[in-house]
Amino acid sequence: MKDLGQLIITGIKGTELSESEKDFLEKEKIGGVILFSKNFSDPNQLKKLIDQINALKTDHPFFISVDHEGGRVIRFKKDFTQFPSMFKVSQLNDPEIFYKIGRIMGAELYSCGINLNFAPCCDLFTNPKNEVIGDRAFGSKPEEATPFIKKFIEGIKKEGVLTCAKHFPGHGDTLEDSHFDLPRIINPLEVLRKREFIPFKGAIASGVDTFMMGHLLVDEIDQKLPCSLSKKAHDILRNELNFQGLIFTDDMQMDAIKKRYSVEEAAELAVSAGENCLVYRDLDFAKEALNSLKTSRMPKIILSDSILKIIEFKKKNLNKKVPAEISFHKGENLLSDLKNRFV
Repeated sequence: MKDLGQLIITGIKGTELSESEKDFLEKEKIGGVILFSKNFSDPNQLKKLIDQINALKTDHPFFISVDHEGGRVIRFKKDFTQFPSMFKVSQLNDPEIFYKIGRIMGAELYSCGINLNFAPCCDLFTNPKNEVIGDRAFGSKPEEATPFIKKFIEGIKKEGVLTCAKHFPGHGDTLEDSHFDLPRIINPLEVLRKREFIPFKGAIASGVDTFMMGHLLVDEIDQKLPCSLSKKAHDILRNELNFQGLIFTDDMQMDAIKKRYSVEEAAELAVSAGENCLVYRDLDFAKEALNSLKTSRMPKIILSDSILKIIEFKKKNLNKKVPAEISFHKGENLLSDLKNRFV
């Protein structure tokens, strides 16, 4: 099927593209790339790598994505402004600071060619034993976290970078880390609606561009399938929260999925459930997933509808040129202000 590779977001091995990576990205018309610390040495190298990716001859622009949340989840260190965790910043109770942080983050990412930031983390820090979310959250209570999330989104979008609300329907009240096991949530759906859903609704109200579905087993949504593979979970996001943008999976190589499903089975379940883009940190897994979709027996209309949605989204949102030169907004003044206020 034409453009089937648009459903795939893949990682790459190093700080420049290998010939085999170029071949895969170009010939398969892959949807995008996710970058990690192994792909970064400094901003100039990062921009050269992204220019190298964008120079490939494809029909559609690439998503060039990264997890750039601030605090402990940030892939690019050298020269990028290193903000404290969002939970720490939330203690200042000042939404405008989050707008300023978003502007600086967005400007620095956009300057190097990043067009999609897998942030903000809309999960609530409701379980103090939850180490995977913890201080990545913008707060413990929805009424506190939501205004900060909204301002953060507005700031990043102002600088031309797409945003992503994660990890729906909320990873905050879990003990397990989906990197290593499948977290289970036993809270009633009404509790989720009144608590976990609120920051995600705020993100939608602020124009968040994409969502990331968590690898979470939520009993009152689907007792068999994690939300990332569950049509019931996607129906809630689409029909109840009325989100119409793109939906990305969390990394499909996490043990929450890998321990329970083959690459082929997980890819087909995810797309059938309503995922638009499947994320793999390693290219070999991305190839395996794409090959499984090529031979899948799922209705072709599911695949074609998702491909069309991605292409239309890119036409609308990825029409800006990558800046010719790196020009960071300086975040030192804001960092200094934050440090003074934390004292």
